[in-house]
Amino acid sequence: MASCFTPSIPSAKDRFATVFVASVFLASVFGAFGALCGMAEEPAVPVAAAASFSGARAMAHLEAIVAIGPRVSGSEGMRKQREMVVDHFRAAGATVTPQRFQIRDRKSGKGVAMENIVIGWHPDRQERILLGAHYDTRPFPDRDRDDPRGTFVGANDGASGVALLMELAGAMPGLEGPVGVDFVLFDGEEYVFGPRDPYFLGSTHFARQYAAGRKAGETTWSYRAGLVLDMVADADLTVFQESKSVSWPETRPVVDEVWDVARRMGVRQFIARPGYEVEDDHVPLRNLGKIPTADIIDFNYPAWHTTRDTAAACSGESLEAVGSVVLQWLREQR
Repeated sequence: MASCFTPSIPSAKDRFATVFVASVFLASVFGAFGALCGMAEEPAVPVAAAASFSGARAMAHLEAIVAIGPRVSGSEGMRKQREMVVDHFRAAGATVTPQRFQIRDRKSGKGVAMENIVIGWHPDRQERILLGAHYDTRPFPDRDRDDPRGTFVGANDGASGVALLMELAGAMPGLEGPVGVDFVLFDGEEYVFGPRDPYFLGSTHFARQYAAGRKAGETTWSYRAGLVLDMVADADLTVFQESKSVSWPETRPVVDEVWDVARRMGVRQFIARPGYEVEDDHVPLRNLGKIPTADIIDFNYPAWHTTRDTAAACSGESLEAVGSVVLQWLREQR
């Protein structure tokens, strides 16, 4: 997190995002004040609810992913990561389904094989929740002033959401209630080499396939809501509300529910104020798939798209803060 005296949060995902909040300091003060007031009005979620998500285990998953090295779409590193996570989720009891597609590289003209991974829990439940995270890494640390073509391992921007879902898997078989859950790992979120390259290839493909299936009547189940988990392991975690997620009328209730859970649990890293507007995987999921999807992201991350985005910049405590809130939110779906 930036110093309290930093006048604004850095611009969000690459060239698309813009600052919405002028002061981290003021937002933190008012967010904390709101949390204190809210906790006085209703009882907090029991501590035991948060304890079932282990930040230490999630951090171990993050470190194992980072140890593979760069995981660019179509690369050997991506293949190794895919094999590791598929084995993990199947061992946890999930139904794992690949969603393969191909894109054409804008420079070489060659085809690049891509693959989303759909991890299903309680497939008999027709009303479902989507938890998404991209699992590819950017080809180069292009914002690194010293080494913009160096090695980029994407500990926070790439591995953190995957690691959180890997740890969350342990709680999914016992998830009670009427709602099923799908984890979706998106490929090609930032297979970007130049300013004209498109983002969000995997989530765009997924959203279009889902919408087509619904329109044709081939998909009988539906998504009630979704969350995208991106850059959630920053050691100095501060999670403001993402502005698009707040402004869309169908996703605002999702934001309110998640931040209310955080308030009742006393998870102070969640600040109940809009902080930045971000172009991320939630945009095609909402716009193309018509899935009310909110983005959970801490964009105040100085190591973003640099060689410094390593496990040393991440924290198990931060992963536990987000993971415990997401888990409790899932448990409250009725």
